Amino acid sequence: MPTQPHDHIVKSYDEERSRLTGEILRMGEMAAAQLESALDVVERRDDRAADRIVANDDAIDILEREISQDVMKLALRGPMARDLREILAALRIAADIERIGDYAANVAKRSTALNLAPPLPHTRGLAVLGELAVRQVREVLAAFRDTDADAAQRVRAQDVEIDTVYTSLFRELLTYMMEDPRAITPSTHLLFMAKNIERIGDHATNIAENIWFLEHGDDGLPPREKRDGTNTVV
Repeated sequence: MPTQPHDHIVKSYDEERSRLTGEILRMGEMAAAQLESALDVVERRDDRAADRIVANDDAIDILEREISQDVMKLALRGPMARDLREILAALRIAADIERIGDYAANVAKRSTALNLAPPLPHTRGLAVLGELAVRQVREVLAAFRDTDADAAQRVRAQDVEIDTVYTSLFRELLTYMMEDPRAITPSTHLLFMAKNIERIGDHATNIAENIWFLEHGDDGLPPREKRDGTNTVV
């Protein structure tokens, strides 16, 4: 039986969807690796490596623009409801990954300022927070790859752990600054770096919620517990 024109259209559309998924996963892996490298340069106090991480952020930005263009190509094919959700979710997820890359670059950028002061013991707490964020990013990318809404929901629930560790580190640094005014400048840099990592967790959570949206549409998600207590610290 000869191949119908409709079959070619469907095959081409499926190939473009598959390519788009691959691009998003590649972009996500770049952002996760960027975060791991940023955490590494904080530990090694390596200014040159930090500068390279900041420069590498452009590659993530370029890929996000390419993904946006590919999404528009799919949109022009007149997709149905499920396909529209895929298009909208792809745009949102790419934007969240781009922000993850930005925050990782910010951590690297601040590490060069942190290196001007003697080493602080609290960088270990930052590393613990960063490890949690890297795990969350990698697991949400796997959920996206597998189109697994239940796995995405589990990742979403993990954000409370990042909030808890961030709040603990925040309070610890505030106490340290009050006890030793010489520690105010480096501790402030660490506070900003910790906040960047906490925001990475929020963007990973956004990705998880978009995976749920992809599978379930507007069906409500259960409430998410939050434990970022820094807004109430006196």
